[in-house]
Amino acid sequence: MLQGDPTFKPAALTRNEVKTILSRRFPVALALSAFLSGAILLFAASGCAGASPAPAAPKGFFGIGPQTSVTDRDAEYMKAGGIETIRYPLIWAAIQPTRSGGYNWESFDPVVSAAARHGLTVLPFVVGTPPWLSIKGTKLPIDSAAARTAWTQFLEAAVKRYGPGGEFWATHAPGVVQYEPAIPTPQPIRTWQIWNEANFFYFAYPATPQRYARLLKLSTPVIKRVDPTAKVILSGLFGRPSPKEPKGMPAAQFLEAIYRIPGIKRYFDGVALHPYAVDTESLEELVEEFHEVTVANHDPVPLYITEMGWGSQNDFNTVAFEQGPQGQVKELKAAYSYLLENRAKLDLKSVYWFSWKDLTESCSFCDSVGLFQGGERFHAKPAWRAFVQITHGRLRP
Repeated sequence: MLQGDPTFKPAALTRNEVKTILSRRFPVALALSAFLSGAILLFAASGCAGASPAPAAPKGFFGIGPQTSVTDRDAEYMKAGGIETIRYPLIWAAIQPTRSGGYNWESFDPVVSAAARHGLTVLPFVVGTPPWLSIKGTKLPIDSAAARTAWTQFLEAAVKRYGPGGEFWATHAPGVVQYEPAIPTPQPIRTWQIWNEANFFYFAYPATPQRYARLLKLSTPVIKRVDPTAKVILSGLFGRPSPKEPKGMPAAQFLEAIYRIPGIKRYFDGVALHPYAVDTESLEELVEEFHEVTVANHDPVPLYITEMGWGSQNDFNTVAFEQGPQGQVKELKAAYSYLLENRAKLDLKSVYWFSWKDLTESCSFCDSVGLFQGGERFHAKPAWRAFVQITHGRLRP
């Protein structure tokens, strides 16, 4: 989890405090960490002969969801490998841990900075109610005037900082920034994702469409008032959580219930799904079912897969998403093949693999879901080679 800049004592959160705020869960880790450093190595690059070329992808199709902060070396490898965008948590509780302490952006700035220097964009998902508003970070900030005001002020500040013409870009321009490499070409954030897995109690409780719709109605007008060109997409919805309402609701059912709320369509520009499944066949069922909801409601918004992944440990009997190293490769290839071949029918805009590197002491399969092993050095798995074949990128910078 994120720890703030250790020199910034008033706003820094400990790992356990942020874990408490966000209520860890599988299958995703909201892990932020201090800036990684050091030399990074990778094995020699070579392609696999005889591999069938994957269908061409549109710009911005290939994304990644890191579990730790992103260094310049990470961004170099991502760019070389064909990744174009990074999905990353913008944790309100970490940015504003006290009511009167202002905003400390030092946990999020390094990711935006490293990404921009290498021509990558960032998709933030905004999440995590701070403890001065609720003892549970999973409680959506909609139940009091104070919570609603604080939330909208935070969103406004975030868009003003990272959106087009934002203060972050002004302060990191060549000739202005002094203590880190400048950003010659800004990569402003233009798409914002509101919350994470709002249909699952690990991130939202109670997990009801009506409560989430209220949050959406608060959020979108603020974002678009600051940046009229901005896009707002729904929380990535966990495909089929096992708990029942109010702890969980299947993604397609949750989306259908959102559409039943009068006038709701004008508050979002895209829908998002986390189709975690035992295999690609099950993933296809989740994606088709979810897409059919938008079709049935005559809403031609694009679809984003903002999390997708399988683990490389041989622990299938314990964690269904862990298929072993070759199983990870098999499902990665099959899933991307299906999504690329059907992207026009699905109006699929982007797919984010979760995750970049393994992270221990996190969710139940986060320790094996990466394309690389954990740590500062780059120890690639077979899945990285398979991924790069699909993106037509390179194994290393």
